[in-house]
Amino acid sequence: MQRLYDFLRRHPTGVDSFWAVVLIGWSVLWLGTQPVDGGPTAVAAVVVLLLSLSVALRRRAPDKMLLLTAVLGVVQLLTDVGVNPANFAMLALIYTVAARGGPRWASRLGLIGGLAAAPLAQVRWPISDASFGGQVFFTIVMSVPFLLAWVLGDSIRTRRAYFAELEARATRLEKEREAQAKVAVAAERARIARELHDVVAHNVSVMVVQADGAAYVLDSAPEQARQALETISGTGRQALAEMRRLLGVLRTGDVKESGEYVPQPDVQQIEDLVEQVRSAGLTVDFKVEGTPRSLPSGVELTAYRIVQEALTNSRKHGGPDVGASVRLVYFDDGLGLLVEDDGRGAGHELYVDGGADGRGHGLIGMRERVGMVGGTLDAGPRPGGGFRISALLPLKPAH
Repeated sequence: MQRLYDFLRRHPTGVDSFWAVVLIGWSVLWLGTQPVDGGPTAVAAVVVLLLSLSVALRRRAPDKMLLLTAVLGVVQLLTDVGVNPANFAMLALIYTVAARGGPRWASRLGLIGGLAAAPLAQVRWPISDASFGGQVFFTIVMSVPFLLAWVLGDSIRTRRAYFAELEARATRLEKEREAQAKVAVAAERARIARELHDVVAHNVSVMVVQADGAAYVLDSAPEQARQALETISGTGRQALAEMRRLLGVLRTGDVKESGEYVPQPDVQQIEDLVEQVRSAGLTVDFKVEGTPRSLPSGVELTAYRIVQEALTNSRKHGGPDVGASVRLVYFDDGLGLLVEDDGRGAGHELYVDGGADGRGHGLIGMRERVGMVGGTLDAGPRPGGGFRISALLPLKPAH
């Protein structure tokens, strides 16, 4: 049975041709045993052949075949070729044009023609021994198959349209999910790029300063040179560890070997960061106000990176003998950050505006980080000289 069903689906025109041959044979037998109501036999044969042909071609050209059957019906009325089995083609064509979802005029024509066929046939070939009520009842009964054929075809058309819409919607949703996934991947890669910028800019800056200091005191103070080299070594290892973590995420999309990568920095590590900067030669005053408490991981990472970038900026652009201060203030609804320096370097302006050499990206990254957690950031020159960066990070992102 399944093979037969598959065959019928693969060869619909062949199936229609089979039924066309059946109609021809049935009509020939009918015409041979029944009177043709005085109609010419040659015209009857042509009508039977063309009606059967319309069944064979109903899928290829349904609108034209519907018009053909309508013309053949008129020919039957005019030439007195009575109703015969080939007229079942009208039912098939009415169903086809209603089900295929083509021009609506074809569907309406099929419905009107089908409902008119039985009354016209009854007027042309009335039942002689039936009363008027019996003739009306018979006409109504004969109209029902045409109405059912149209209703069945139209319901199938509606069902096909419904499933087509569901399929299109599923395809559209799939494309939207793919687009959202691509946006999420791009956003994650942008975040990782900012992480790499912070890691490289800060740690390499510390290493450069320590290397310059070690070279300066190498002969006069070997112990200080040794400490500077140890700082360079430790900073390099830390930078490599963080870069391995970030590059591992880029390669696999997930940090699988948690023991290989360092955890993301948090607020508690800001003090270690300050000590590292102090050891690089920058004087930093660090204070914490309020009651420290656990914060969302995104807020903690953002706070750490802001302080890291701000101190890197002070060391790179503040000029000689620059001093900085870092304030962390715990509020009831957020965390406040204030990083200031008293530098006189000309690079601060480039840091704010972004010059042709590409500087200014650190501040852009800070604004993006603060925006991701729903906070606010203010950065610019400080009255009397120096630079100030202040940020307010809420505990809950703004909606």
